[in-house]
Amino acid sequence: MPGIIGKKIGMTSIFSVEGKALPCTMIEAGPCVVTQVKTQDRDGYDAVQLGFGSKKEKNTPNALKGHFKKAKTEPKTDLVEFSNFSDLSLGDVVNVDIFEEGEFVDVAGTSKGKGFQGVVKRHNFAGVGQATHGQHNRLRAPGSIGAASYPAKVFKGMKMAGQMGNARVKISNIKVLKVIAEKNIIVVKGSVPGAIGSTLTIIK
Repeated sequence: MPGIIGKKIGMTSIFSVEGKALPCTMIEAGPCVVTQVKTQDRDGYDAVQLGFGSKKEKNTPNALKGHFKKAKTEPKTDLVEFSNFSDLSLGDVVNVDIFEEGEFVDVAGTSKGKGFQGVVKRHNFAGVGQATHGQHNRLRAPGSIGAASYPAKVFKGMKMAGQMGNARVKISNIKVLKVIAEKNIIVVKGSVPGAIGSTLTIIK
């Protein structure tokens, strides 16, 4: 699963050949530097570690300074491992041209944090009852959660109020609409997780 690390620029729309306006997301993907090559003999598995984004050297731990120095590159903000990369060595650069227009990719990122939310917003509940007949404080209530003398507990996974968002989310099979190699930009159809400026992982 070769891939690349990117940064979400924002959303826009482009027109298809049929004249349809397609919502799409622009991602600045790469260039990524190979900061480590892992092998079966030394590490127990084969993988390539890519680095993305610039970081000040004064804000980088000494151990990581040496790690980046081996790859002869400046400190990076994000490090991600990918498998099935062939013939790459330490210090090589991976660009957005590994993708082609029309192919499908997976995009993973951290979703926007929404804080503590109730069941109507978090799980699309309809609330209990209607606004009439004395229902003055039940409109957004969760209703019964099923506990009585048996089972005398709330089962794990029950849809209730709680922390919403700020979780790792992967969107599978997103179509690549355009690859702008000279600007390191990939345009994918639809929306992807995360806020503008957040880090994304694009996997073939």
